[in-house]
Order: sequence, then structure tokens, then C-alpha cells
Amino acid sequence: MQRKKMHQRLKNLSVAPQTSSITEEQRKQLCALLGDVELSLLYKASVHGYQDSAFHQRCDHQGPTLLVAYNHSGYIFGGYTSVDYTQSGQYITDREAFLFRFQGKIPVCIKINSECSARYDDTGMPSFGEQLFFCYRNQPVVYHQGGDVFNYTARVNAFNFSPATLYGNDTNLRECEVYKVEQIPQISAKMTPWRNVLWTANRRAQLMGLIRNYKPLVTSVSRVRILMIGPVGAGKSSFFNSINSIFMGRITSKAMSGSAGTSLTTQFRTYPVKDGREGKPLPFVLCDTMGLEEQTGAGLDIEDISSILQGHVPDRYKFNPTSVFQPEEQKASRPASLKEKIHCVVYVIDATKISLMSDKLQEKIASVRRKVNSLGIAQIVLMTKVDEACPQVEENLQSLYLSSYIKSKVQEVSSRLGVPVSCVLPVKNYSQELELELNCDVLLLTALQQMLNFADDYLDDVCSMEDKPK
Repeated sequence: MQRKKMHQRLKNLSVAPQTSSITEEQRKQLCALLGDVELSLLYKASVHGYQDSAFHQRCDHQGPTLLVAYNHSGYIFGGYTSVDYTQSGQYITDREAFLFRFQGKIPVCIKINSECSARYDDTGMPSFGEQLFFCYRNQPVVYHQGGDVFNYTARVNAFNFSPATLYGNDTNLRECEVYKVEQIPQISAKMTPWRNVLWTANRRAQLMGLIRNYKPLVTSVSRVRILMIGPVGAGKSSFFNSINSIFMGRITSKAMSGSAGTSLTTQFRTYPVKDGREGKPLPFVLCDTMGLEEQTGAGLDIEDISSILQGHVPDRYKFNPTSVFQPEEQKASRPASLKEKIHCVVYVIDATKISLMSDKLQEKIASVRRKVNSLGIAQIVLMTKVDEACPQVEENLQSLYLSSYIKSKVQEVSSRLGVPVSCVLPVKNYSQELELELNCDVLLLTALQQMLNFADDYLDDVCSMEDKPK
């Protein structure tokens, strides 16, 4: 099919170390070599290490993969193999394997010579044709075995290239990345969606009415408090801006949002939403936090989250990553009232970075979940940037629940975070739009309605029948 504008998942953001180093245009050109495919970043040497064990842990049994290397002279080059890495100790025949280099903006493909093995599937780092070795001896270098001397039967070199042309004879790598290559299934009108959604103006109006007329299950709580937690740049602040935009009837940007290597949110903020410019406050408050970061002493601290959950942290409190929140002595001596506590926790996860989530960050989220579980607070996962994760969804948001790729990402989030699949809600926040869009609104409002439902589940669980309205 004719490829539309590709998504922005792999922008070149040097300040965000776990994102891809190739630009959107370069990614588009690489996809053109492979057909209608999706690239998912599996391994990034600067993040996961140059050791062969780190490579195999993340890249074995992943199917077709594309390796992209970058040296200090600005050359971008690499190789593709359609056969799994398995550490089998066998020579791999792969007629689809190729090397490539960028010549300006265009990648030039160097196909494998016939009757040659594409690579040796050992326990080391990737190599192609016993000629080109990446991260050689667990170092940030590339090594070229010249000539036609091999330790297996071959008539000619597997790939015809010169090091000067391929990488400018600069063997020092500044980065090496490996991507999983997946064919994107074609979406047809005959396919059955894996979730049912009414993409209509009537459904949007119905959801807005349900939210406007919502009353918390407990009379002492006038507005439920929903806490947004997630990694830096996942879209917590953008979700508030998006919900606020829907009820204001125009695109708004009240909460600071954007792309950065560290959290743009440095304060604990509680954001009420009004029903229009002069309207009354709606019956919920979205609470925004500093982003989670994997490093110790960076981002939001687990103990700070505990204080927020229990209602001790005031609006606009400025977080200090090196020192946990200490409540005032008078407030610490009494428990917060139910209306001050958090009633629903929402984990905000970027759909384009799920596979790249580090073990440290995953464990940090798990620690948060254990704390939230101990308090019995309802939890939901908001999976953002679904349009950037799948080109077909970017082309038509209504294909979201027809996309097997998005479904696989929902299942991956469920597995990594230990939440039911039914609690993972894909959405698209407003980011570059100038006008509201029906499909975005339906997804966002559906997610918000589910948060209110979950908040009621929590209130129903913790409160006695006497405290409920008759």
C-alpha cells in the first residue's frame, strides 16, 4: 500500500537516551527496503551495554531484526537478517539478509551473494558473513575481516563492500541499535474489532453527559481525585490538557507538556476541569506528578507517592528528588480525610517505548503498584501515543481496535505491569492538532469514564453503607 506520513516514534532526541537515534525520515527510508513493516527498538548499546549477554537477552528469538550502527564520522550503516538469533552455533542461510549504508538521505542496500552463509549464530555480538562484526569483543567498535579467508566453506565473500565506503574506515561506534521487524497485517472492513467502540458524535455527547452528571458514591467526596503516574514524557500532563480541551471546546495547554529528558513537571499539581469557560467544576480532579525515572535520586520518589496517595501533599508542592516529602507536624498527626486521598491511580505508558522499558524502571513501577495495592486503590493503565506506535492507526484512529499490533502492545503492558488486559486503555492525546477531533474525544472520554467507575469501586470498598447516599 502507499505509505502515508510515518509516525514520530523514532525521532532523534539526544536528550532521551532510551529513544531511537534514527530520524523519522531515516526510519521511513529503512522501512522502504523491507516493505510494510513496523520497527520496534529492542536493544540500544548505550543503554543496555555492549556485552553480548545484554544483546542476546533482548534480541534472541525475536524473528527478523535490523541492526543500525552509528560511528563518530557520522556514518549510519548496518545489516538485516530474517532469521532469529538463537545461539545455535550454526551457520545461517538467509537469502533475505543484506547490509546497508546511508548515502545522504537514501539507504543503499548490499545484498548477500548466493551460496554464502549470512552469519554464524553464536553467543557473541552480531556479525554478517564472517566479514563485519559489530561491538567486536564487547567494545564500541566495528571490525572488518578482509579477504576471502573463512573458517567455513565459501566461494566468495558473502557481501561485496569496502570499509571506506560503508563506514569511512572509522571503526569507533557511538551507538548500536537493534530493531525487531514486524510485518503490519492489513486491516480490512471484514475484520472484527477486539473491543467495541461507537465512533459517533452521539457517543461523545453521551460520555460528556455521563461525566457531567457523575456523583461520587460517597457524599463526603464532592470530586474524585485521580493520580497520574508514569515515566518522563509518557503524556501525563498532555492527558489533562486533552480532557480540559474537550470540555472547553478548544485546544488548551494549561499544564506544561512536551518532550524532554527529565520531567517538565516539578510540582504536585491538582487540576480541576471546568465545564466550559464559565461552567462549574466537573466532579473529578486530575493530579499530576513528576515523572518516574530509573536512576536513584532522580524523578519522583516512592515515598513521595505514598504521601500523595494518603492525601498529605498540598497542591504546588515542589518535589525534591534527593529528599522525600515531610508533612507538617500538625497534619502528620491526623489522617487525611477521604476526600483528600487519591481514589484512582492511572499509570501512563508510552506505547512506542514499552519494549524498551528498562528493568529498573519496571521494578520502580512494580514498587508503586505494591504500595497502591496495599491501600486498595483502583488502578488503570493509560497507553498513550497509539498513533505513533502504528502507522495504520495514525492514518485512521478508528482502526485502533482492529490493529493486532496495538493489541500486542496492550498485552505486553498487561504482562509487564501485572494488570488485567481490560485495565489497559489505549488513547491519543492532543499534541499537534489545532482543532478537536471526534475520534480522539471518544477514546479520551471513554478512558475518563472508566477512571470514574474505578474510583467508585474504591469508594464502595472503603466506606460503610451509612456514608452512602440513600
